Amino acid sequence: MRHLIPTILAAAAVAASPAAVARDKIEPEAKLAKLLEGRIAGEAQQCIPLSIARGSQIVDRTAIVYRVGNTLWVNRPRGGAEWLDDDDILVTKTIGNQLCSIDTVQLVDRSSHFYRGFVSLGEFVPYRRVKGE
Repeated sequence: MRHLIPTILAAAAVAASPAAVARDKIEPEAKLAKLLEGRIAGEAQQCIPLSIARGSQIVDRTAIVYRVGNTLWVNRPRGGAEWLDDDDILVTKTIGNQLCSIDTVQLVDRSSHFYRGFVSLGEFVPYRRVKGE
């Protein structure tokens, strides 16, 4: 039994190593692809109606996805995408009830509530479900 304990501890240390954790984490582009599975892209738009948006989701270092009705609007920021972290809070200040590609979104750390940076939004690409699915 004494010889078994060090072996178990060594195996636990390897399993908790950054390399093992990285293997289990889904890459951002793959995560976005999975989120958009069964949907087709539409024509990019400059603005979306934020007043009826039901939520948003951050895909690390890649995009912000807004849900408006049954449509997912994907925004790949023109600047600052490297700051996107799915554990951040999005602070959006708009004029009117639309979110547009000229707007910026501040990022606030969920735990510390410290400002982490901002992103400059790009165009919004709508993704709708394929009919019949």
